[in-house]
Amino acid sequence: MVMSWRPPSAIEPTDHPEDADVILFNTCLSVEGLGEGLLRSRSSQRPQHFRPTSSSAGVCVASQEGEAIVRRAPYVDLVFGPQTLHRLPALIRARRATGRPQVDISFPEIEKFDNLPPARVDGPTAFVSIMEGCSKYCSFCVVPYTRGTEVSRPSEDVLADVAELAAQGVKEVTLLGQNVNAFQDPTASIDFTMLLELVSQIPGIERIRFTTSHPKEFTPRLINAFDRLPKLADHVHLPVQSGSDRILSAMKRGYTALEFKSTVRKLRAIRPSLALSTDFIVGFPGESEEDFQASLCLIEACGFESAYSFVYSARPGTPAADLPDTTAQERKQERLQRLQAAVDAKAKALHAAMVGTVQMVLVEGPAKKNPSEWMGRASNNVTVNFEGHRDIVGQMMRVEITQAHAHSLRGRVL
Repeated sequence: MVMSWRPPSAIEPTDHPEDADVILFNTCLSVEGLGEGLLRSRSSQRPQHFRPTSSSAGVCVASQEGEAIVRRAPYVDLVFGPQTLHRLPALIRARRATGRPQVDISFPEIEKFDNLPPARVDGPTAFVSIMEGCSKYCSFCVVPYTRGTEVSRPSEDVLADVAELAAQGVKEVTLLGQNVNAFQDPTASIDFTMLLELVSQIPGIERIRFTTSHPKEFTPRLINAFDRLPKLADHVHLPVQSGSDRILSAMKRGYTALEFKSTVRKLRAIRPSLALSTDFIVGFPGESEEDFQASLCLIEACGFESAYSFVYSARPGTPAADLPDTTAQERKQERLQRLQAAVDAKAKALHAAMVGTVQMVLVEGPAKKNPSEWMGRASNNVTVNFEGHRDIVGQMMRVEITQAHAHSLRGRVL
């Protein structure tokens, strides 16, 4: 992002880097391990005519690198992490006043939540952060080191945000957190399930989603909430990472494939229409063909509607980075393609089974491929495209599904 300075307090976006006073490098890719290289490559493009008071900034991967970024890349003037981005104005002022690089990668627990900007919406859906961080310490993941341990917002703040969004016309909210179902109000005896119950009581909110969940914290109470709370969407994102118990143990995930399947079975017993999405890591150190086949078996058993799947790459500083990894990259890529094909086959079957059904679709706006048409999502999170009029945007519409495609559906408004 490039921004031009407009005193006394406003910074405005600009499309021209040569006019910028501030360039922000949002390197929030530490989970995928790409952030540091991206920062180095893009920072080298800093315009030569920059004034001495101008600033360039790196985000998120900074939580891993800190002062080392400034030593290695003197053209970076500010380094801040995801928990201190709200301090950016003060950091810019300090950089301009002192002429020295500013580094703030601390973890002030609730401070960032207290400095969230006022809720502003553009459409009938909105996202609400309810907690951040992770205390699971999976062996492959850097999130606990870059975002800190789990910290939840007070539920009264969350409910106030949702009520404000509803007053602005939002009908669907998605509650966000690295392990969203680990939410625990620091000021009251309110856990994630109770928070869902309270959100569902807010007038105007018609559908509730949440992401991302952790299988360890998908409690019986949370499962039963899908029976008691009709506003909960027919969709859960539940990362499994592998179908092999041996690999899950090495990943330190804290559950077995059987326990994961048991959770899915209980959810679908309550909500037969529930769609499930997940995450897979292919080629974790030591993964054998037998381990990989266990992941394919899990896909067959659970019938995921979609999956974010990646080939494993080591994150410096994580326990898994020290594990011996003898599987060729070509073999890992081949396994990834097989896994994705298996997920796609299940998704096509799920979409085909929806043809002829009537779905409640929240109309979000123009279709991506044809702006003269409209799109929305069914409760199970599948995108539906259809003809209609602008006045249906923001409304829950009954849509009959007429065609199924690989990643979307077509329908007609009833």
